[in-house]
Amino acid sequence: MERVNLDGKEIKPLTICLISGGGFVGSHLCEKLMADTSHKAIVVDISSEKINHLLDHSSPWRDRIEFHKIKIKNDSNSLLETLIKASDLTINLSAICTPYMSRPLARIKSYFLDAILNFPVVKYCTESNKRLIHFSTCGVYENTERSFLPEYQVIRKDVCTFSFGMEQEPNLLKEDASPSICDPIGKHRWSYACAKQMMERLIYAEDAEHGLDFTIVIPFNWIGPEMDFIPGVDRLTGGVPRVLACFSNNLLRGEPLKVDCEKSQRSFCYIKDAIEAILLMIENPERANGQIFDVGNPDNEVTVKQFAEMMIEVYAKVGGKSAPGSSTIDVSSEILYGEGYDDIDQRIPDMTIISKQLGWKPTTSLQDLLEITLSYQHQTYSQSIKK
Repeated sequence: MERVNLDGKEIKPLTICLISGGGFVGSHLCEKLMADTSHKAIVVDISSEKINHLLDHSSPWRDRIEFHKIKIKNDSNSLLETLIKASDLTINLSAICTPYMSRPLARIKSYFLDAILNFPVVKYCTESNKRLIHFSTCGVYENTERSFLPEYQVIRKDVCTFSFGMEQEPNLLKEDASPSICDPIGKHRWSYACAKQMMERLIYAEDAEHGLDFTIVIPFNWIGPEMDFIPGVDRLTGGVPRVLACFSNNLLRGEPLKVDCEKSQRSFCYIKDAIEAILLMIENPERANGQIFDVGNPDNEVTVKQFAEMMIEVYAKVGGKSAPGSSTIDVSSEILYGEGYDDIDQRIPDMTIISKQLGWKPTTSLQDLLEITLSYQHQTYSQSIKK
C-alpha cells in the first residue's frame, strides 16, 4: 500500500546516510526505517554492535542497510564525502555525551574537535545540494532566566521567562526565542553546549548564503533500552555514563543511588516516541526544512531525586524484589562528575513548533518508559553483575 506524508504526497524511498548511526539513537532509528519504511540506510560509525542483527545475512532487511566503519578524523580518503553525495539525506547523530569532567583540557579539546570534524559534513551537504538533519543538545539553552534570580523558591517557581520581548510559559525552552545563558568560564561542562551551538550557527549561515536544506533536532533526555553502557560490563574502563545508566548500574549492583544535591530537573522522553518524530521530519521535508525542533516530553518532568526514587520503585517491580541497598544519597555534582561540572537548572521543551509543523506529541509516560527500560536492563545485565 502506498505510503503518503502529512500533505498527502507519496513517500518515495530515500537513501539516508546516518553518521554515528550505530549508537543509541541511530540503532533505534535504523530498526524503525527497516521495519516500517522502504528507505535505505548507509550507517557510518566506529562500531556496528547495536545494529548487527540488522546487518546479519539472515536479516530480511540486509539489502537495505550497509555499514561503514569510519572514524571521521582519520577519513583521509574522503569516504564520508562519497557516501553523503550518494545519499538523498544525511542525518548527523555525532555527539560526545558524557558528563564526566576529568581531564577538563582534553575534554574541552575533544568537544571542539568534534565540532570542527563535523564542519565538512555540512560542507558536503551544501556542495551536493543534499538535505541535512543535524542533532544538537538541549544543553545549548544552558540556563533559564529563573536560575539567576535570588534563591526565593516562591518567587522563582512562578516566574515567566521573557525572550526578545516575547512572553513565554514558565521556564519553557523555546527554539526560536529562548536565549542561551551560560555560567562562568570555570564551569567546563558548558564547552559542550558552546561547541554544539557553534555547529547550529554554521548550519544557519550555510542556509543563509548557500541555501542548505536543514533541520536541527534538540533532544530532551531521550531514554530507553540500550542507552549508554554499564561500567565494568559493556565498558571496562573510561568515563561515567549519563544519569539513567548510572542509576541502573547502582540498582544492578545493589548500591545506593548517588543523586546530585543541586536539585536539577529533567523531562524524559521515550526513545521510540522520539524516533516517530524523526521519521516525520524525514518524510515531510517541506514542513521540516529550516526548522529547529525541540523533541521531548514536558509531561515527564521530575527532579533527579524523584527520578531516582521512581527507578528504585520500578526496579523492585521488574526484578521481583527490592534491590539491597536501594536508597538515594545526596552528593555534590563535583563529587559525581568532577570539578567544573554544571548543569541546566530545568529542561522543559516547548512543543509549539513541532506540534504545529508535524503534529507530533509524545505518548509514553515516565512510569511506562522506566518499566520498559529497566526490564531490559535487568534481563540483559543482572546475571553479569557481581554484587
